[in-house]
Amino acid sequence: MPKNRTVGSLAKSTKTLTYATPALDKGLDIIELLAHQSAGLTKSQLARELKRTISEIFRMLLCLERRGYIAQVEEERYSLTLKMFKLVQEHPPTERLIVDALPVMNRLAHVTLQSCHMGVLEGSRVVFLAQVNAPTDLGFFVKLGSTVDIMESGSGYVILAHQVAAQRERTLAEWSRETGKKPPRDLEAHLERIRKAGYEKRASYLVKGIVNISFPIFDDRGSPLGALTVPHIQYNESTKRSIQVIKLLREAAEQITLSIGGKRPVG
Repeated sequence: MPKNRTVGSLAKSTKTLTYATPALDKGLDIIELLAHQSAGLTKSQLARELKRTISEIFRMLLCLERRGYIAQVEEERYSLTLKMFKLVQEHPPTERLIVDALPVMNRLAHVTLQSCHMGVLEGSRVVFLAQVNAPTDLGFFVKLGSTVDIMESGSGYVILAHQVAAQRERTLAEWSRETGKKPPRDLEAHLERIRKAGYEKRASYLVKGIVNISFPIFDDRGSPLGALTVPHIQYNESTKRSIQVIKLLREAAEQITLSIGGKRPVG
């Protein structure tokens, strides 16, 4: 009898686990789809995009709304809340990175009269976790918590360039899977130039008139944890030329790396 009860319990447990996975998949599918929809989506739109029935979607929406991950932005239209971003910020390693980086970033912005931001890799996109405005009347900044394609970001290329080969292959495979595209033909040559220089300086991939200067931030294993970037604007009366900004930015990135117990890779 004990043996039979054990077998029955295991069967019941296996059945529960098998049932739970599709439910979790549905919820994650909704979150990932809404992440790319700034205006939100209706139940019918979600059902159509995810190839689910409206009743399936409705049950998931009730759960996600109750837990605070989504909210109705208008009648029958749902959008993500900031709960996911808040959870990321409260994650101990991320929280420490932000806390240690912000004082350094504030000093950098004050000295260079330029804004700066820090991005980390999330899948095949760069997420901007910290941002400091320039202490001037005019300036350029990125939206905190926003994301950008790794192939459209100086931060993304700097992170890619300093990843080990196996890690870089995984990142590029993820990028190809999500975008349906192949990496640029000159990608490896581009990354090699970044590795030799130790940083990226290039006109913005998205905004004219901005030159992004990016340096890597490393963790305790010497892996690129993120990148510190100055979207450099050449003001008519600027007191800091880009060559001076590069020097100050390099020092700031190294200081953040040291403050979180990181180290530059050997070789």
